[in-house]
Amino acid sequence: MILGISTRWNACRHSSGETLIREILDLGLRNVELGYDLMADLLPGIRKMVADGAINVTSVHSFCPVPMLAPYPSPELFTLASLDKDVRVMAIRYITDTVMTAKEVGARVVVVHAGNVDMKNMTGKLVALCRDGQQYSEKYDRIKMELLMKRDKLARKHLQYLYEGLEILLPSLQNAGVSLALENLPGWESVPTELEMQSLLDHFKSPLIRYWHDMGHAQTRQNLGFIGHLSWLERLQPFLAGMHVHDVLKPVRDHLMPPAGNIDFKLFSRFIKHDLPLVLEPYPDVTAEEVRKGIEVLSAAWRDATPAQAVTN
Repeated sequence: MILGISTRWNACRHSSGETLIREILDLGLRNVELGYDLMADLLPGIRKMVADGAINVTSVHSFCPVPMLAPYPSPELFTLASLDKDVRVMAIRYITDTVMTAKEVGARVVVVHAGNVDMKNMTGKLVALCRDGQQYSEKYDRIKMELLMKRDKLARKHLQYLYEGLEILLPSLQNAGVSLALENLPGWESVPTELEMQSLLDHFKSPLIRYWHDMGHAQTRQNLGFIGHLSWLERLQPFLAGMHVHDVLKPVRDHLMPPAGNIDFKLFSRFIKHDLPLVLEPYPDVTAEEVRKGIEVLSAAWRDATPAQAVTN
């Protein structure tokens, strides 16, 4: 089991890459994903730890390092599916930079958020109703149906730009020997949906364009009544490049370490493969002890599918 953790958990606490990696090694993990909030001055120390064989980088989350002059770190600062051409150009530029980062540290996958349909956010209204105990109300159904219909009308142009951007990126991916994996996102405004993801992956039929499954995001989509989590993971498994692993407390409080939420991780044991990167993605305020407890829970849940130990050299 290739179990690791995202530097989203601890990058904010460190001024050197070496100390960042040592904190992860202290958890008993030997795999890491470089997160989208990693500053460039942390990379030299991380490269050294990789060269010394102390740590293995399984994946890099775009954009990494944080682009110079960026007002804040975000995986959706620039997106391939944006209607704005300048935004799409910047997305391609900084995804390409991230691909080069991945190549430098030996990572096989770059994780990318494709973007969102340009429309009023209505998922937030559904979340508010869920928290109010109105998920099965007539009002909830009306807003959900309006969201689905509006998004369906507006998504086509965004998807066209996404396809075009991926075509442009293919040569850079080929040259670097790195795959780009599109991550599922929690809101229904996001691009692509599961069905759109399947169509896109069928279209490219390339090992360089893959799917990254975020368990917390998929569970959130299920909690809101958009999808069936397990059934869609089953359909997209042939394209799967890796997973973000975190727990969710209904309806949408995610990035928790199990068993703090409601996900039954035993149900996912059949999807755990020996060569599949599994990246813990807790918030920075999650304690090291909570992470260790989560590792124990996951190892027990997936013992029948993989070796129980969390450490993979």
